[in-house]
Amino acid sequence: MKKIILEWLLGFLISALAYIVLFYINDGLTAHLIFGLGVSWIYLPAGLRLFLTLIFGLPGALGIAIASFFISYLGSFPRELATCIGIGLISGFAPYLARVFILRNLDISSDLSNLTLPKLVICTLVYAILSAGLHQWWFSVRSLDETGSFNHFLVMLIGDVLGTTVLVGLIKVGLDLLKPSKRS
Repeated sequence: MKKIILEWLLGFLISALAYIVLFYINDGLTAHLIFGLGVSWIYLPAGLRLFLTLIFGLPGALGIAIASFFISYLGSFPRELATCIGIGLISGFAPYLARVFILRNLDISSDLSNLTLPKLVICTLVYAILSAGLHQWWFSVRSLDETGSFNHFLVMLIGDVLGTTVLVGLIKVGLDLLKPSKRS
């Protein structure tokens, strides 16, 4: 029982901290690519959201949700509790919903051992559509300036797909660099 609680807490903390760190790194690197409030042409944390929820499940989703709430509340969004809670919940649970959909419909094992590139592409697209759609719907419900339009949805979708692709590429290159080189 203690091991399960420890694993759950560890997944939660790793997810929250990793998301906060990558959010601010992304914010610094891509500030010139911002399209509108909460919308960027490249959003690296999208890939992290997806992977953290694929790896940690519910603890990952909750860690991302709480981190995203604080980022939103302390950042450029209006300091409205309901608005920021909704943003946090969507940020954490859009990738979790994608995870549930993918695990049930694409024959991917829960340990991701049979995750292939085509399955990852489908997973990325399902997640990006859910995330962009739910975020833009919420922004519209909360009447945030110049948000909730199809253009914002499309740019957020593109930003999530590009961010996930770049992050996956960086992870792949990093893993390749860690592998011992084969001698000819």
